[in-house]
Amino acid sequence: MDANDKKQALRMIPYGLYVLTAESADGRVAASTVNWVTQASFEPPLLAVGVKADSGAHSIIKESKAFALNVLGKGQKPLAFSFFKPVERDGNSIAGEPFSSGSAGAPVFSNAHAFLECKLVETVEIGDHSLFVGEVVDAGMSKKLDGRPDDATLTLRDLGEKVFYGG
Repeated sequence: MDANDKKQALRMIPYGLYVLTAESADGRVAASTVNWVTQASFEPPLLAVGVKADSGAHSIIKESKAFALNVLGKGQKPLAFSFFKPVERDGNSIAGEPFSSGSAGAPVFSNAHAFLECKLVETVEIGDHSLFVGEVVDAGMSKKLDGRPDDATLTLRDLGEKVFYGG
């Protein structure tokens, strides 16, 4: 297999951008920009998200058994970049982004275009990322959308010609 062909073929898969959040029982929070996300079932509603095995988010999700997927919209590029690196909590904000606790205990950003809060139902630990499967227990929108919902989502492509993840 040609390594460059593999990399380019994998990068042809389009990805939205989201901030994955979780909170431990002792108040530690994780918030990181992710893009390996897909709906995995209609009934029950399930999401699958790939999370780097050595990340802080990984350990907090395993411990708390809950996470929120904060959906970023067009125009929220700076927010995506804010969570590419480790961040700190300050009261009810993470890296300056205000949040409230969702019904399952995960931080839900006030300014995200939408959120999906999940209870962890399955973990597949293989490779350098784990696949967390969560049942959607709550969801919300911050504003009414015009047009297709997927047209409102910030994508990896929106970050620029040189920004890739994966491959």
